Amino acid sequence: MAKTMVVAGVMSGTSVDGVDVAICKVSPAKDGSSTPRVKLLGHVGSAYPKALRAAVLQAMDANAISVAELSRLNWRLGEIYADAIEKAQIQLGLKAALVGCHGQTVYHQGVAEKYLGKPLRTTWQIGEAAVIAERLRVPVVSDLRPADIAAGGQGAPLVPMLDYCMFRSAKVSRVLQNLGGIGNLTAIPAEGGVDAIMAFDTGPGNMVIDACMRRLYEREFDRGGAVARSGQVVPGVVEQVLATEYFASPPPKSCGREQFGERFVSQFIAMCRNAARDVPDEDVIATATTLTSASILDAYRKFVWRHVGQAAPLSRVEFVVAGGGTKNGALMGMLRDGLEPLGVKLRLMDEFGVPAQAKEAIAFALLAWLSWSGFSGNVPAATGAQRAVVLGKVSYG
Repeated sequence: MAKTMVVAGVMSGTSVDGVDVAICKVSPAKDGSSTPRVKLLGHVGSAYPKALRAAVLQAMDANAISVAELSRLNWRLGEIYADAIEKAQIQLGLKAALVGCHGQTVYHQGVAEKYLGKPLRTTWQIGEAAVIAERLRVPVVSDLRPADIAAGGQGAPLVPMLDYCMFRSAKVSRVLQNLGGIGNLTAIPAEGGVDAIMAFDTGPGNMVIDACMRRLYEREFDRGGAVARSGQVVPGVVEQVLATEYFASPPPKSCGREQFGERFVSQFIAMCRNAARDVPDEDVIATATTLTSASILDAYRKFVWRHVGQAAPLSRVEFVVAGGGTKNGALMGMLRDGLEPLGVKLRLMDEFGVPAQAKEAIAFALLAWLSWSGFSGNVPAATGAQRAVVLGKVSYG
């Protein structure tokens, strides 16, 4: 029988900037359904050591890497996650009874491709859960995406269950947009049930901007969007990228570094350089930032606005943004300017009492609780799975 538990959710995303730990109180729904109540008790972020970050990025974009290197990285990440949870528990004065660990994605392929005579979808998150379970002596639910893929889904997005539990409304339609390395959204019509959710990856969030900053400025990110503000958008480049297959394809769909990693960044910079003579570096950053905002706005117009009922008179839609990209003032300004003519109100996740950086970690605390309690955690309408399934694998402490 499901019971109230203190759960630590652990998230390290495609930006590869560190580990977020959210310690939450998760309680069964009063009506006995599988949509529990989630309360954030505290959140602590820890940066990856520089050498570890470099190793993860190398593994994610490698055409070939040794099995030994991947195995060592898997176990080292397990230690990193255990350290981050211990740090959070000490700082917050809390002790988790269960851990939900997303792990670090090193490969994600949401669309089936033929391999050895069989069409396959595949995903791989590393970070040895047995290390965490042994260090903390509590159960750890990890490897949460494969069960959805086995059921015919894309293994992503998995955050929609949290969005539904915490942010659904009887009066207002809400679009929850995350700005991590990859941008993803969840659209919940007013009064809609779980089956009414639309969710998918919109394309690059911070990933392309950050990669361009590393190459052109030897900086990890564009602080506050200052570089983007100083540049001009290179004509035609964003439109050319948005005309490609991923952006035109309807949901469900998911993406990652496989589509928007280092190879894409090389092509993107070349497109900017070839589009006009003597294109300055700040124009490349302005164009990369515009690509993120334009891809989100394009997805909203193509797929979301009718789904959330905006075609009906007097409908109300709130666009709620979370993730590291909320710190980029240039990007947020572009989104605000694009949504305002559509009659959509832009809000920050922080306004709901949820720190923008904590949301995905909270999601994996919830998913761990659902799995431990025997409830399904995927949303088939979002992932394309044939059925709702219990997610993850358990390492016992």
